[in-house]
Amino acid sequence: MKLLRDTSLIFNRQLGLLLRNPVWIFVGIFQPVMYLLLFAPLLKPALQVRTNAEAYQIFVPGLLVLLAIFGGLFQGFGLIAELRAGVIERARVTPISRLALLLGRSLRDTVSLIAQAVIITVLALAFGLRVFIGNLLLAYLLLALISMMTSAVSYGIALVLKSEDALAPAMNTVSQPVLLLSGILLPLTYAPGWLQGVADWNPFSWAVKGIRALFQGDLGAPVVWQGLAIMAALAVLAVGWAAREFARSVR
Repeated sequence: MKLLRDTSLIFNRQLGLLLRNPVWIFVGIFQPVMYLLLFAPLLKPALQVRTNAEAYQIFVPGLLVLLAIFGGLFQGFGLIAELRAGVIERARVTPISRLALLLGRSLRDTVSLIAQAVIITVLALAFGLRVFIGNLLLAYLLLALISMMTSAVSYGIALVLKSEDALAPAMNTVSQPVLLLSGILLPLTYAPGWLQGVADWNPFSWAVKGIRALFQGDLGAPVVWQGLAIMAALAVLAVGWAAREFARSVR
């Protein structure tokens, strides 16, 4: 119960800070919206599909995963600012759970991501996207796991590096191959065999495949549950590691 109460306290504080400046929610979706408006219209002839709905069922899931990955991996910059301002230092004299310090922040990031994902989905509906509500909710669950995992990793690395100058290249180095090997913009079925083999080792490629299957109405596809299992396991590992880093930093 103490963990739940502490997590709620941190979450409410972090969410309040976000709501005081909601422009960040819209800044976060600016790039995905540009992809939706300027890149997605090219997909119907490029993918040789019959309707815009089919094209968007392929493109929008990848776009949402892109939002979850980038939105999570760069949350560590805010934590470094808190370190510099002494916010984390002052937490040493409080009895608050060190795990709650992480969970409250990561839950705030997840709520922000889902709000952004809803906006992107509603916009895509206007362009012809069609998806069952149950499948969409399960896709949002998968996105929440990705956000929880990537934000925890970002916070943990931020606590280790304690510098924006070091965090920025580290996150870019990680994000580039992850994104290129996840089939976000185009399905990896169009890639040569060797590239598909390499991509199979990228957990985010399984997440993208799973969300695409959900958007296409294939709830029973094995890749859906494989993606959920992989992301859930990685989220638990990431949260566990980042929580230890918080415990070491706040003693």
